[in-house]
Amino acid sequence: MTAIEFNQQLINQRTPLKNFAYSLTLNSEEAQDLVQETYLKALKYRNKFADASNLKAWLYTIMKNTFINSYRRSVKTRQIINQTEDLSTVKPLSGSNGPSAESQLNYKHISKAVDSLEEEYKIPFMRYFDGFKYKEIADELNLPIGTIKSRIFLARKKLMVDLKEYSAFGQLV
Repeated sequence: MTAIEFNQQLINQRTPLKNFAYSLTLNSEEAQDLVQETYLKALKYRNKFADASNLKAWLYTIMKNTFINSYRRSVKTRQIINQTEDLSTVKPLSGSNGPSAESQLNYKHISKAVDSLEEEYKIPFMRYFDGFKYKEIADELNLPIGTIKSRIFLARKKLMVDLKEYSAFGQLV
């Protein structure tokens, strides 16, 4: 199938994709964003589409996986925010609306340790920390998934050594 034929078939799937996206999100703006994200991924991974297979099913799979990954990231973000809110109610800051000096120093120390990682370890680690799946990171960096897992593991191992004073208090996972 030529690129023009592929693009035309993508355009022909717009209405069913919008309907499916709306059934997932129940919000027209989010549905439109999901359709656009699906189109971007379909165009990016066009070479992985087998000409004899069902384009509509392939697009639905991309959309469903994109929606699930986005949902997981938002849940993870909400959990982090909720944990932060819980901690602030347990130990209220006295006379201060901002972060304590100790937490600012901890943040700087941890950031410095992460920044000291070599790029080949820091990039996969930060992507994983931001909620991306191993497969997504591997595809983005064009590396085998095993290499990504190994680099994230080694980055965590180095950070645990560099930040061992935090693990003694259960602050570093």
